[in-house]
Amino acid sequence: MPKQRGFTIWFTGLSGAGKTTLSNLVHHRLQEKGITNVEVLDGDIVRTHLSKGLGFTKEDRDTNIRRIGWVAQLLTKHNVPNIVAAISPYRNVRDEVRKMIEHAGGPGSFIEVFVNCPVEVCETRDVKGLYEKARKGEIKQFTGVNDPYEPPHNPEIRIDTDKCTAEEGAELILDYLKKHP
Repeated sequence: MPKQRGFTIWFTGLSGAGKTTLSNLVHHRLQEKGITNVEVLDGDIVRTHLSKGLGFTKEDRDTNIRRIGWVAQLLTKHNVPNIVAAISPYRNVRDEVRKMIEHAGGPGSFIEVFVNCPVEVCETRDVKGLYEKARKGEIKQFTGVNDPYEPPHNPEIRIDTDKCTAEEGAELILDYLKKHP
């Protein structure tokens, strides 16, 4: 039997940019194509289990991303495709995670997807009202408002979700996977 290669698709971007929507859609599409062992690590869900108790200081955010990265590299190492959807605001920690995953799975096993969307558009999609609370000062250290987001310099894929549909974005990712087996 041919060996399935593990890889990590890492979605990064502001809250409300569309990371979860895209990751769920890509997960579904991969399963339709017969890749049924894909795992999804969503930042919000991971925070309630693996990173429970962490706050939103830079140190806590870095710890959270390193934990997610550690799980993703284990999955990649054991040939389990996985999808991560996490704001992951700091470039240096994303780069650290990239090195960890590529060490475990080889070159090309980390696929960074920059889910780009203007903060003003993200605010219109915010069903939880987090941006409003951050602007009122009720939430400190909120990425994109009073805490920085450092976009990737050279992501494998960039999706501008204010200019395309989620389906079009998912197709860009699937096309990338076909061209880079």
